[in-house]
Amino acid sequence: MERHDEAATVTSKSQVAIPVEMCNRLGLKPGDRIEFSFNDATGRYEVYPITRSLSLLKGIVKKSTQMVSIDDMNRTIAEQGFSTQR
Repeated sequence: MERHDEAATVTSKSQVAIPVEMCNRLGLKPGDRIEFSFNDATGRYEVYPITRSLSLLKGIVKKSTQMVSIDDMNRTIAEQGFSTQR
């Protein structure tokens, strides 16, 4: 994986301007929202765009070739010990 390091300065209000190159790579536009997620495995924060059109998600998950009945789903849920109590 190729690294693309960028630097920014934190203001007195804890604000950071995201570098243009990073905005371009993430496809960010003014008004978009981003999410900061801590990755325990790497010990680093990751940045994800969270403002996306649903149409952009089409095809991201492959359609299963295996048909599953409602009875099969219920049986699997029961076998996994699903509980409504939290």
